[in-house]
Amino acid sequence: MTDKPVALIVLAAGQGSRMQSDLPKVLHRLGGLPLVAHALAAGRTLEPEAVVVVAGHGAEAVAKAVAKLDPEAQIALQQEQLGTAHAVSQALPALEGFAGRVIVLYGDTPFIGQETLASLAAHPADVVVLGFEAADPGRYGRLVTGPEGLERIVEYKDADEATRAIRLVNSGVLAADAALLREFLPRIGNRNAAGEYYLTDIPGLARAAGHRVEVVTCDEAETLGINTRAELAQAEAAFQARARAQALEDGVTLSDPATVWFALDTCIGRDAVIGQNVVFGPGVTVESGAEILPFCHLEGCHVSAGATVGPFARLRPGAELGGDVHVGNFVEIKNSVLDEGVKVGHLTYLGDAHVGEATNIGAGTVTCNYDGVSKHRTEIGAHAFIGSDTMLVAPVRVGARAMTGSGSVITQDVPDDALALGRAKQVVKPGLATRLMQALRQKKGN
Repeated sequence: MTDKPVALIVLAAGQGSRMQSDLPKVLHRLGGLPLVAHALAAGRTLEPEAVVVVAGHGAEAVAKAVAKLDPEAQIALQQEQLGTAHAVSQALPALEGFAGRVIVLYGDTPFIGQETLASLAAHPADVVVLGFEAADPGRYGRLVTGPEGLERIVEYKDADEATRAIRLVNSGVLAADAALLREFLPRIGNRNAAGEYYLTDIPGLARAAGHRVEVVTCDEAETLGINTRAELAQAEAAFQARARAQALEDGVTLSDPATVWFALDTCIGRDAVIGQNVVFGPGVTVESGAEILPFCHLEGCHVSAGATVGPFARLRPGAELGGDVHVGNFVEIKNSVLDEGVKVGHLTYLGDAHVGEATNIGAGTVTCNYDGVSKHRTEIGAHAFIGSDTMLVAPVRVGARAMTGSGSVITQDVPDDALALGRAKQVVKPGLATRLMQALRQKKGN
C-alpha cells in the first residue's frame, strides 16, 4: 500500500460529435446529473488534494457546470484537442508543487468504482494502467503483460494475430507519479495518423527508463464510455438498475422497482417506502420511515422521518419537510419549510413559505409569492388553520393559532389567535335563479 497524496485530472475537452449535439458531451445527463459529475463524485472518494478538469469544446459551459458540482475543482483549458497526453500536459501547471499520485479519468466514463480507484491510488508501481477482460476486444488496444508487469500497449492496427487474440485491453485510465508525468509527457511525439499526443505512450517510456509499470483490472461494465445517444440510453438503464438494487440492499421498500428513477446523489434511509412511478431529481434526501406515494416528482428537497408525500405531488428545490408532515395529492412545494406535523392535503401551492408545526393548509391554498419582478415570503405560525381556497398575497404573515376563512384573499398580516376573512359579501336574491332559468329556456325556444 502507499500513503502518497492523490490528485485527479478529469479529461472533459472533447466535442462528442457522435452525440449530434451542441452540448458538450460531458454535460449530457446520466442519473439526473452531467456525465462529468459521476467521474468527479467517484474521484472525490479518494479525498484528493487537487482536482483539475480539462475543458475544451464548450469550455465556458463545462466550467460553469463543474463550479456547481465541485466548487474546489480547478479548470485547465485545452485550446486545441491534440490528444490525451496533450490534455494532461495542460493540467499539470495547476498541480505545480504536487508530489503524489495523479489519476487520469475521463468525463464520459461514468461507472469506474470506488474500489477500482482505490486500487489505482494504492498500487506501489510507478505507473498503473487500468485494464479489463473484454467480451469482444474489438479494436481496443491490447495490454501485453509478463513476469515484470505490463510490457507494452499494442494498438489494434499494429497488432499481429497472436496479440489480437489477447482479451486484456486498455481502458485509457492511468495512474502515475506526478514527477514521472512531468518528466515523460514532453517526450511524447505525435508521429501517428491522427497527429495527436497519446497518454498511452507513458507506460512504454517509463518502462524503458527502468520504472515499474503494472496493470489493475476491473469489470468491463465499469469502463463503459459514452459516445452516442444510444450508449447514453444504455448507460441510464444500467445506472438505474444499479441504483434500484442498491436501494433494496439498503433496506428501502420499492413497490415497483422498475418504475422508480434515481439521481446520482439520491439518499434514502432504511424502511422508507417508495411507491411506483416516483422520479427523484438531483439533491433529494428521504429519511428513514418516510413514504413517497406513487406518481411523485422530487428534486432538491429533504423529507424527514415519518413524513408522507403524494400521490401526485411535486417537491421542488428548497422544500424541507419536517417529521410527520403530510403532503397530499396535487400539491407543489418550492423553497418552503414545513415544520413537524403540518398537513397539506390537496391541490395547493406553497412557494417561498415557512409553515409552523401542526398547521393545517386547506385545499386550493396558494401563496402568491411572485409580483412579476421579485419573490416574497409567506410566514404561517404554528397550529394555524388556513381555510380552503385561501390566497396568501406575499409578503404576509399569519400568526400562530390564527385562522383564515375559506375563499379569502389575505393581503395583510393576521395576528396570533385571530380570524381573517377577506372575501366579498355574499348577496342572496330569492327566486332569481328560477326566473333566470325560465327566461333562458324561453329565449332558446324562440
